[in-house]
Amino acid sequence: MKIHYLKVLRAFSITLIMCVAAPVNAAEKTLRLGVVPQFDARKTRMVWQPILTSLEEQTGIHIELVGSPGIPEFEKQLMAGEFDLAYMNPYHLLKANDAQGYIPLVRDVGRTLFGIVVTRKDSPVQDIYDLDGKTVAFPAPNALGAALIPRAEFGESYGISIQPVYVKNHSSVYLNVVTGQAAAGGGIQKTLQSQPEYVRNELRVIYKTPEVAPHPLAAHPRIGEETWSSISKAFLQLGDTQADSALLARIPMKQAGQASMVDYEPLRKMGLDKYYVQ
Repeated sequence: MKIHYLKVLRAFSITLIMCVAAPVNAAEKTLRLGVVPQFDARKTRMVWQPILTSLEEQTGIHIELVGSPGIPEFEKQLMAGEFDLAYMNPYHLLKANDAQGYIPLVRDVGRTLFGIVVTRKDSPVQDIYDLDGKTVAFPAPNALGAALIPRAEFGESYGISIQPVYVKNHSSVYLNVVTGQAAAGGGIQKTLQSQPEYVRNELRVIYKTPEVAPHPLAAHPRIGEETWSSISKAFLQLGDTQADSALLARIPMKQAGQASMVDYEPLRKMGLDKYYVQ
């Protein structure tokens, strides 16, 4: 009996070790996607859920959209490695790659990213120098085109001091400017274009930042090369039909293409660390 018991125990132990050592089948696991909150939570879900449904149909991998109440919260989750997949701004990628090893998969290759500063059409503000001492709205300190680059430009290139106010997302920036709560606001061209017509018609652009590679969709290395390659391939195929292209346009993404860290290395030379808020 004792020998038989030891055999059973040994067999059970071997089986347990094999189960623990076996890689997780991505098709049986839910991956968590974080999206930098450029829009409010409702719009973010409306934009991304159809895309995730399409990716699941192609790959069999279930991807769950994980909300973040604002950009600072998103940054904390990203740097802690809480997301299996993340759509982030380019400077976030540099930080997340250093901290967690996130790997860029795809990005918009049909356009570049640049920040803009907007004011009301009827505002007396004509250029950046007119903002000295004024209140300027931003989504968050580290929103690359919408805040980080403009703040660096204000201080280093123009030598002006502004009163920043952070309002969580791009849509709120534009509304703060339209309603007169801020003299100007930082955003990016593609989020301005996605605003309702009544908002766009009240604004004018007074400044454009240098251009950089756009937001990437990146993967945490723990999900494995087979999984991230499958997702990358499926995402690149989204532009093959008119319906899927319309889904990407809502991100907005003009043309999906492969991304690499090389695309984002020029950002390291822009001296943005001085203005990055941990």
